[in-house]
Amino acid sequence: MLPPAFSQVEAAPGEAAFAAARRMAGSAGPGAFVVTDRQDVIDFAVVLAPDEPLASARRALFAGMLALAEAVASAGPAEMPVAIGWPDTLLYDRARLGGGRLGWPQDCAEDAAPDWLVFGAMLIASKAHAGDPGLTPGSTSLEEESFGPGARELIPESFARHLMKAFEIWSEDGFEAMAARFLAYMPEPATRPRRIDLNGDCLVGAEGERLAFAQALDAVAWLDPATGAVRL
Repeated sequence: MLPPAFSQVEAAPGEAAFAAARRMAGSAGPGAFVVTDRQDVIDFAVVLAPDEPLASARRALFAGMLALAEAVASAGPAEMPVAIGWPDTLLYDRARLGGGRLGWPQDCAEDAAPDWLVFGAMLIASKAHAGDPGLTPGSTSLEEESFGPGARELIPESFARHLMKAFEIWSEDGFEAMAARFLAYMPEPATRPRRIDLNGDCLVGAEGERLAFAQALDAVAWLDPATGAVRL
């Protein structure tokens, strides 16, 4: 039940949603919402139409992460804390639940508007295949956290609606207003002033300690390259 701005597309069997969305971005167009059929993770990706140079358009990751955090928060128990580890890891009750990542055409120059962006998200649905949860204390799953059986359908739908809202805030109130909501999900110390620069770096404190954005995007800290899924 995606909003009308999105069209659902199935990834090929065995293909990750992020890879599928990047492969078909040019032909499927903006709003293509790619999903996979997996039991261990919820895996989806959306094609975006940026209107800024790549150097600043990458800030779309913050809109995607904000939407992902709010979708998970709305689907789970109200008292459980949801947080974002800089800049792309989603934490649930202080454990890694998943994250997001951003893709763009490899030949796009920094000062040119990319033909497309892809935001991909992945959440651990179940760790049943990983054995005793005590062996993987740094991560958690929707199953462990008592999300309802409808979460697999509810979270992507809720994400799509929250993503539209995030871009609406960006358009109407400015990037800073949307970024403030993203920053509110970052762990303490929230008392130190924080803002996101034009290139996506996070400036922390009065002296402007800089958390680099581009390098963090390349690292995708939550992703296990051996499995192509969320690190357990």
